[in-house]
Amino acid sequence: MSIFMSAILATVIVVLLLWLISVTLLKGQNLSAFDRPGEEGAQLSFPRPGGPSEGHRTAVVTTREFNASLRGQPRKKRLQMIRDHMDSLGRDIVVSGHVSAADAGGVPAEWVCAEGSRPDRRILYIHGGAYIAGSPLSHRNITHRFSEITGASVLSIDYRLMPENRRKDGILDCRKAYRWILQNGPDGPGATSYLVIAGDSAGGNLTLSLSAWVRDEKMRLPDAVVALSPSVDGTFSSPSIRRNVKTDIMLGPLFSILLKVPAWQRRWLYLLESRFRPNNPVVSPIFGDLSGLSPTLIQVSEAEMLLDDARRYVNKARASGTHAVAQSWADMLHVWHFFYPDVEEAEEAWREIRSFLQTLPR
Repeated sequence: MSIFMSAILATVIVVLLLWLISVTLLKGQNLSAFDRPGEEGAQLSFPRPGGPSEGHRTAVVTTREFNASLRGQPRKKRLQMIRDHMDSLGRDIVVSGHVSAADAGGVPAEWVCAEGSRPDRRILYIHGGAYIAGSPLSHRNITHRFSEITGASVLSIDYRLMPENRRKDGILDCRKAYRWILQNGPDGPGATSYLVIAGDSAGGNLTLSLSAWVRDEKMRLPDAVVALSPSVDGTFSSPSIRRNVKTDIMLGPLFSILLKVPAWQRRWLYLLESRFRPNNPVVSPIFGDLSGLSPTLIQVSEAEMLLDDARRYVNKARASGTHAVAQSWADMLHVWHFFYPDVEEAEEAWREIRSFLQTLPR
């Protein structure tokens, strides 16, 4: 056999081996059983017969303009542009109470306390940003609103981001912050009387992962968990990942190229980037045990790629005995809550979050 033919044969064997490992060890269980509508009360939709509000249409234009500014930029500059843009969203937010810096067990953070908030009522907030961007500043509008509707002090953590750090580092920061917030408030040491974990997008993923870790560690469970447009499946297997790529104005442009790569190769890319198997429950909470978790609310747009992630998670959680609810809005941007109070649908979503938290058993 010639050297050329031997090289081809060796290449084919390597590719087949990589494919076999991908479909057997990296793929995870088939979750299609959780695509059903779900039991009554599991999934609530909030349609707008007249279409999105004027405020939302303005937000869409702004988002499209920013996306256009990223095209053709070198990777490093594009990352900095995204980080700067996200921070600009919170720079002019006026907080009714006060904001103060904190060291949450070694994790940089800030307390956001709306007027009238109590130091013993606490929320641990984990920001989104695809694990590469975002900060307590970028999400101050969301954290301030959480404090307003709950009367709680919100600890927004500045966990370590990729690519400067490992994906695992951000996960460990969330765990450190949770241990710390149990016994520390904005006024100093003291036990919490009420605790919620919340997060959006990538932070929603970290939130749901943290919720399961707290249960496994047999620590004090949060009174509730709230995830806004969370990512729950690193294998990207839900139907809406492809179906909504063109209607997801925020995530679609970022993922459209990735979706052209065969699924088995995407799983290897995920492993190489994050150093976690894409079906590992630590980074893909839906593949884990969802029993015995705190009451969980997930809100998502029906136009975004992560729609079916939310539905699958809630259906599996309820089948496991956990109280979970998915609420969806038509035609919204990914994490439209950012645009409160200018977007009417954001106010609707915040009302539903308040209602969910207020109706839980005390």
